[in-house]
Amino acid sequence: DVIAGFLYAILILVVFHPVVDLIDNFNLTYKYAPLIIIRRAFEMTAVEKIEEQLASLRIAKRSALSEEPAYLLDIDVSKPVLSESSRSVAVCCSSKSIRVYNRDTLNLLREYSSHPGILNGVRFAHACDSMLFSACTDGTVKCWDIRLATQKAVQIFSGYPSNVFISFDINCNDLIICAGTEKVAKDTFLVFWDARGITNCASTTKEPLGVYSESHNDDITRISFHPVEPNLVVSGSTDGLVNVFDINKENEDDALISTCNSDSSVSFIGWSGKDYKQVYCMTHDEGFCWWDIAQLDTEEPITLLHVLDVRDRVCIENDSLHYLVGGLYHEKADKLFLIGGTFTGNIHLISCATDGLSLVGTLSRGHSATVRSFCWNLTDESLLTGGEDAQLLLWKPGAVERSLTKKTSLKSASSVQRRVRVHNSSSKSRKQ
Repeated sequence: DVIAGFLYAILILVVFHPVVDLIDNFNLTYKYAPLIIIRRAFEMTAVEKIEEQLASLRIAKRSALSEEPAYLLDIDVSKPVLSESSRSVAVCCSSKSIRVYNRDTLNLLREYSSHPGILNGVRFAHACDSMLFSACTDGTVKCWDIRLATQKAVQIFSGYPSNVFISFDINCNDLIICAGTEKVAKDTFLVFWDARGITNCASTTKEPLGVYSESHNDDITRISFHPVEPNLVVSGSTDGLVNVFDINKENEDDALISTCNSDSSVSFIGWSGKDYKQVYCMTHDEGFCWWDIAQLDTEEPITLLHVLDVRDRVCIENDSLHYLVGGLYHEKADKLFLIGGTFTGNIHLISCATDGLSLVGTLSRGHSATVRSFCWNLTDESLLTGGEDAQLLLWKPGAVERSLTKKTSLKSASSVQRRVRVHNSSSKSRKQ
């Protein structure tokens, strides 16, 4: 036995000694080795924590079903100026109305209806939790004061006569609004306004500061300002292009920092990474692209990941992935996540890494139809979701819902049709 043990020890040393030498040499000579090991351990811990939080999410509240059920297309939550102030939720509906709810109870507070066109997004101001903005295909962006019991907007930002707005955003210091248009004839525009000086004078109108007209050649489907740098904005279009602008520059040519090509019609865009120096997009045919803008002035490629069809790349046991809803960068975990789902209402959380995508977890038994919108509060790890079943759901860790009745989905078609156009790689492209 002693001889056999001795021979086994020699065999193990012969097999593993070269590998041990390599590991020791790396740890002793590579100055970033401890940081890499620590970062890897942190990433695992962060993802595991997200998995635990997702697994503990339960439905805390459901909004009451409206007399006029509608698809819930976009959600935003007010940013409380005072820590003790209650928060509001605004929902953009396919019935051409905006509904405002109490965030904690989901009781309906206000409803703005009778819009002359289709609504395309809602956003609360960052520094004033009572100011709500919305964009409409009638060529206006409106500002509502949700404290007032009136159907009139307190400010109207008017576009040019042919403008049909299908996307918009307001920058992080509430100074600039930008809206994107449908293509009319050969023209498509990014239109800008000065958002300062909003008063309670009924429906005062502001004209645009100016436009960008040369950087896209089709419908501008998405706009997103940088979370902390008010001069940076990214736009996405059905032409497949994702453009990053510095609006402090004097003209459009100088303002255009980068153009990335998704090779398909853009459905969602956002910022991610440390200091938010990365941008990503999703496409109407469920593709995903992710770029590092910080590498623009280097020899390194800026493309972190390009997936033609996420549905084919994410393995989900006993379930499927039918579509993508949007994305979320988790600052604490330093991790980008995608939200997707099924036509029967299941919600999938997908983790993004440069080596691919992976499923983190699934929320089920909430919605009964396609989920169209979400808003995740990273402070208390709660989640709001809206769907084609006309339901607004509030998910909280460890919550218990009083009524577990699952509503049926709507039978009528949405008044907002998805634009799907796939473009080849010969479209305008800069550094890929």
